[in-house]
Amino acid sequence: MKHQTTAGKTDRTARKGRVIVITGASSGIGRATARAFASRGDRLVLAARNERSLQVVVEECTARGGEAIAVRTDVSDEEQVLALARAAVNAYGRIDAWVGAASVMSFGTFEQTPSAIFTQVIETNLMGQVHGARAALRQFRRQGAGTLIMVGSLYSEVGSPYISPYVTSKFATLGLAEVLRQELRRSRAIHVVAVLPASIDTPIYQHAANYTGRHVHPLVPISAPERVAKAIVRSLGHRRPVVVVGRTQRIATALHGIAPGLYDRLTSLAQESLALRGRGAPRSSGTVLTPGTDDGGVTGGWRSTPLRVLGVGAVAGAGALYLRRRLS
Repeated sequence: MKHQTTAGKTDRTARKGRVIVITGASSGIGRATARAFASRGDRLVLAARNERSLQVVVEECTARGGEAIAVRTDVSDEEQVLALARAAVNAYGRIDAWVGAASVMSFGTFEQTPSAIFTQVIETNLMGQVHGARAALRQFRRQGAGTLIMVGSLYSEVGSPYISPYVTSKFATLGLAEVLRQELRRSRAIHVVAVLPASIDTPIYQHAANYTGRHVHPLVPISAPERVAKAIVRSLGHRRPVVVVGRTQRIATALHGIAPGLYDRLTSLAQESLALRGRGAPRSSGTVLTPGTDDGGVTGGWRSTPLRVLGVGAVAGAGALYLRRRLS
C-alpha cells in the first residue's frame, strides 16, 4: 500500500523549479541528491520504502528552499512505481528528471547468498531501474522532454568477490542505460545518463545483508555522498552519457583492462582484508527484504582519515609486493 504526504506549497504555479523524482531518497546518495536539488528551489517527489525517513527528508528539503512531497514506494513493484509517476504529475504537472538511486546490497559468496536475497537485490537495483525507466519515459514522451538518471556503480564496469548480486545488478544497469540511449538517439530532448560512483560513505553497508560471518566496511578511499549529488545535479545541464565519481574507479577500470589477472588478485585481497574484518557478525538479511526502521541518514560515518590512509597504503603495498614477486 502506498502512502503520500506533502509539505510546503503544492500549487503548480507557486514555483518554477524543475520537477525531480528521486527514488531511494530516504538515505545515502538519494537523500543527498534531494537536498542538493532542494537548495536550487526545485520541486521534488521523494520515494523510498521507509516512510519515517521520507517525512524527515521532506522537512529537510523544505527548509532548504525546495518543495517536496513523499510517496512511499517499493521500486521492485512496477505498479507502485507507476503510481509514483502519477503522483508526481498530479502534484506538479510534469517530470523534468527521474533519478533512480534506490539500491540494496548483500555480502557473501555466491554460494553463501540465499536465493531470495540474490533475487531481491536484482529486483530492487535492476528491476527498480527498469520500472522507473518505463514510468519516466512514458511521461517524457507525453511532454516531449526529460532526463533519466540511473545511478550505477564502480561495479557497473568491474567485478569483485562477495557481492555477486550487487555486481550483477549494476553491470546490467549500465547496459540498460546504453541501450536506452541508442534507442532514444532521435529523441533529442530526452536524455539518459548513467552515474557511476566509486566507494561512497552511505549507510548501505550498515543496511546490507551479510552472510560472511565478518563485519563489512566500504573499500577505501571513501567519498562523500554530496560529491555524487553534485554530479547528478550537473548532469541535467551537461548530459554526458556516463558520469564517473571517484578517482578509484578510473584506476580500477584501467587496471582491469590492462592487467585483469592482477586486478582479480588485488580486488580479492581488498575485499578479504579491508571490506571484511573481524569475526562473529551474525547472518542477516539487512534491509534487503524489508525497510529499515531508523532515520536512514546521508552518511554511514565511514570517512575517517586514518582508515582511508591505512586502506590505501595496504592495497598499494600489496600491489607492489605482487609486482615484485612477478618480476623477480
